[in-house]
Amino acid sequence: MQSCTVFRLIRITLVLTAIGLLVWFVADEMRTSRLQAHYLSGLGDELSFTLKPGDAPVLTAPVGPYDERTGYTHIADFSQRLQARGFEVAESAHVSARMTQLSDEGLYPAFREKDRTGLSIHDEAGRVLHAAGYPERTYARFEDIPSVLVSALLFIENKELLDKRHAQRNPAVEWDRFAQAVVGQLMTTAGMTQDDAGGGSTLATQIEKYRHSPEGRTATKRDKLRQMASASVRAYLSGPDTEAARKAIVLAYLNTVPLAAKAGFGEVNGMGDGLFAWYGMDFDSANRALRDASAARVRERGRLFRAALSLMIAQRRPAWYLGGGAERLESLTDSYLRLMAQDGTISPQLRDAALVRQMRLDTAPLVPESSSFVERKAATALRSHLSDMLGVKSFYALDRLDLDVTTTLNASVQQGVIHMLQALKDPDVARDAGLDGQRMLGGGEDPGKVIYSFTLFERTAAGNALRVQADNYDQPFDINEGARLDLGSTAKLRTLVTYLEVIAEVHQRYAGRSAEALDEAADGADTLSRWTLGQLRRQPDMDLRTLLDAAMERSYSASPKEPFYTGGGQHYFGNFNRRDDDRVVTVREALRHSINLAFIRMMRDIVQYYIHINPAADKAIVSDADDPRRAYYLSRFADREGRTFLSGFYRKYAGKTTEARRDLLMQSAGSPKRAAAALRSIRPDLSEADYSEQLRAYVGDSAALEDARIAGWYKRFDPAELNLPDQGYLARIHPLELWLVRYLSEHPAATLTESLEASVDQRQAVYTWLFRTRHKNAQDVRIRSLLEVEAFIAIGRSWQRLGYPFDSLTPSYASAIGSSGDRPAALARLMGLIVNGGVKLPVVRFDELHFAADTPYERRFKHTPPQGERLLPVELTEVVRDAVIDVATLGTARRIAGAFTLADGTVVPVGGKTGTGDHRIQRFDRAGHKVSEQVVSRSATFVFLIGDRFFGTLTAYVGGADAERYVFTSALAVQLLRALSPTLMPLMETPTPPVPVLSAESEHPA
Repeated sequence: MQSCTVFRLIRITLVLTAIGLLVWFVADEMRTSRLQAHYLSGLGDELSFTLKPGDAPVLTAPVGPYDERTGYTHIADFSQRLQARGFEVAESAHVSARMTQLSDEGLYPAFREKDRTGLSIHDEAGRVLHAAGYPERTYARFEDIPSVLVSALLFIENKELLDKRHAQRNPAVEWDRFAQAVVGQLMTTAGMTQDDAGGGSTLATQIEKYRHSPEGRTATKRDKLRQMASASVRAYLSGPDTEAARKAIVLAYLNTVPLAAKAGFGEVNGMGDGLFAWYGMDFDSANRALRDASAARVRERGRLFRAALSLMIAQRRPAWYLGGGAERLESLTDSYLRLMAQDGTISPQLRDAALVRQMRLDTAPLVPESSSFVERKAATALRSHLSDMLGVKSFYALDRLDLDVTTTLNASVQQGVIHMLQALKDPDVARDAGLDGQRMLGGGEDPGKVIYSFTLFERTAAGNALRVQADNYDQPFDINEGARLDLGSTAKLRTLVTYLEVIAEVHQRYAGRSAEALDEAADGADTLSRWTLGQLRRQPDMDLRTLLDAAMERSYSASPKEPFYTGGGQHYFGNFNRRDDDRVVTVREALRHSINLAFIRMMRDIVQYYIHINPAADKAIVSDADDPRRAYYLSRFADREGRTFLSGFYRKYAGKTTEARRDLLMQSAGSPKRAAAALRSIRPDLSEADYSEQLRAYVGDSAALEDARIAGWYKRFDPAELNLPDQGYLARIHPLELWLVRYLSEHPAATLTESLEASVDQRQAVYTWLFRTRHKNAQDVRIRSLLEVEAFIAIGRSWQRLGYPFDSLTPSYASAIGSSGDRPAALARLMGLIVNGGVKLPVVRFDELHFAADTPYERRFKHTPPQGERLLPVELTEVVRDAVIDVATLGTARRIAGAFTLADGTVVPVGGKTGTGDHRIQRFDRAGHKVSEQVVSRSATFVFLIGDRFFGTLTAYVGGADAERYVFTSALAVQLLRALSPTLMPLMETPTPPVPVLSAESEHPA
């Protein structure tokens, strides 16, 4: 018995000893974290990433607020979008297998995260155009934080975090605080307290939560374990000693803790932004005062400390405390001040000063500081294009991405141009720039009312690189890309290109044919085809360049005496210079001196060419009622051409509201009578009263429309009494366009396929009605009118292929001299085609996009050299290039000659086309007499090329009633480019690798 007792005592002693050792070991580990430090620091050595050339699998990022805001969650999507837009992955982060494994197992990727990120845009030399950083106000180092803020934070959240007695301590867990939080949560559940009990969460796990957990919240126990594990791994990345990591946790928390959101500011993160947004405090001044422990500043120090302390408390329920719970927050702040003084964390003097409630939360929306739109406009345009490329919906989100962008803009030259354009508001500066001469601002006009817009591109291996985009308009609107402007005679450049395209098409079709075949083709052909065939008949081996040079020497009369039937009516046109009225000029001379009537007649020839190649215009089919091909051709034409036109109209109106579609169509109606016919066609449901009201609203001149006249139109244009072709004829709008707008009003969600299926009968009707009228003369008039409309649709498609920005042209010869409008940016793209030898290259605004530098999500994208698309024969562009250089040497832009001279004395050739826009709305009575005139705008534009690499546009513009007081012409734009030449010369002097122009035989750039 005694032996058994002894053994029992020994076993009990051993068990108790083992338990004691285990308790001691656990307590020691809880206090020192030795084993955790050993294991996790070793694990940290396996977690790495290296930036290497080429692409690599994208590490899956969490979906927390931080990852969404910085863009890490969307790196894969960004990569896909950029590669579809001509970028390639030049370098990417290659992540270690262990880091990928832990991420796949649910831990947040462990690396040294950035407290502050944001979009930065700079040029190739590193000069900044835009820099955003969020949070905006942060501490750079732990040592920069006032010690009183560190003490207060630790008192509230994590007392033992910076305890130096245990250098290897895991900052992710504080056991006594965890136990206290459990008790607090039980008390809250039991209803014994209404206040948030805080959490067992340490600062380290809180950071993991608000950065990486979905919506910044802990939804489950698994989320809590993930936060604690991730914070533990992150703490030991630099080794077993966590002293530096613990200081970094304090720094990160004070820099990034979420503090709700405020109208006019957005998300508020971090103490710096919190003090500014919620208390209106200057961050730097506040920190200086908080570091000053002198008695003289104790009152100010107390005020600032109270504000900072209240934000530390508010982080537990920021939306409530910083919203409707301000009074409760004040009360809690008082309580913490007393507790901290009692604990010795702060002095009684600071407590007493802070207990005085000197200021309250400012919950009113912040009003952003005003700044010049002029200075920000280029960056704003870049951000707009960047948002579109990345699929980011707002500048707010874009500016918060961890993204560094290298733009093609030259910041130094850009700033110089902006400075010059802004300075031109001063009459003395305008005079020094030579802008006070004849046909400029020499009549005492206010130069401050003139808006200038300038864009410059450079042909590079990567595409058409945007070098300068500037204006002096202190509003968000961009006249370079955002409006349909009357740019006058710049349209002659488009018309010339189309004219030469027609010649080239005929040459391609018939070169090498026999004399008999050429004679047969010339029989009954249009003027341009007949001339080209004649040239080939006389010289069968004539190459395209020789033919196009000869086409530039064709002659046109400049007489204004001939009436032109176009646009559904008879019109007369005039020349700018009356001395040209009695001349017969070559095409080259007409471009050189911008002679209107020559281009009107040229457009007539172009229209006749498109009518000639239109299968519906076959003379035999139209004239011979017994021609057996009639039904076949009409059916084929109606189906094929109807589909083409309807598809184009669908694209024109797609994505618009019903009202927007109607408004867009009515804009092209023209006269009140045509508007009346169009409105009746697309709105057959309107009562006579509603019809009258809407017609007056569209026409804008109610006094000139009598009630009886509108009533007559309402009855006469009743669509129930008119077939679809008659409705189109009366409105001078393609019948299928009228039909589609009406159809989409009734079926707003209809697809193109559904629209085509629904229009089978209408497509046939549009063309068959022409051959059923009993009145031959009326038939001929309607045929010509419709064929002209269709010719201009075809010409419009040709222009759009070369960059014309609008869906349609005004169906009138006047489009040759600017009646259809244009945009400076679109004209620059046309000139880019000339510079690039007829090859369409993309506009390049960004050389490089660098995402998430020094993170496992890092990606660096470079723009890849494009494969250009040939749109024009190289011979044609050579001829046009010579012609526009002639304009700038001997013609309307001759004042620019010699403006660009390199340091070695080389004169860089300049070419271009000028245009003066004088946009007026004129109203006429029934007898054709003008009853009113409203000046809408005046513009002067010069679309130019400089040497072999540079091209762009410069526009001067005055809008509204002020425009009536200005008489400047395109000479103003040309002279301003000359004045800007010294600012632009650094770009011209910069050597660049030669970029080959495509030859006539090649398909893509070498």
